[in-house]
Amino acid sequence: MVECTQCGNKLAGESSVASISGSISGDECTESYYFCAQCGLYTVVIFWDCFLGEETSSTRGPISKEEGLRKIELIRQCEESWNKKCRCKTHCEYFDNMLD
Repeated sequence: MVECTQCGNKLAGESSVASISGSISGDECTESYYFCAQCGLYTVVIFWDCFLGEETSSTRGPISKEEGLRKIELIRQCEESWNKKCRCKTHCEYFDNMLD
């Protein structure tokens, strides 16, 4: 269960608003944005699947509503945000041109 990094509120599935995956140096990075209705901020869960190692996860936040909305708007411009091999403008911009 994901918890809000600001207030600790438990964020259920309906709190998940956007995700994007990319391949960086053979590793898969997936960032998922969760919105906390209680405090109005975002928490980002980052899954890193290492090609030559173990999968790890971490959280980042709190992310302001404005910054979160900018990132979510960007992610939603790609119809295949889940596709780690996608090299569209959205993926390149989101991952700062660091994709394989």
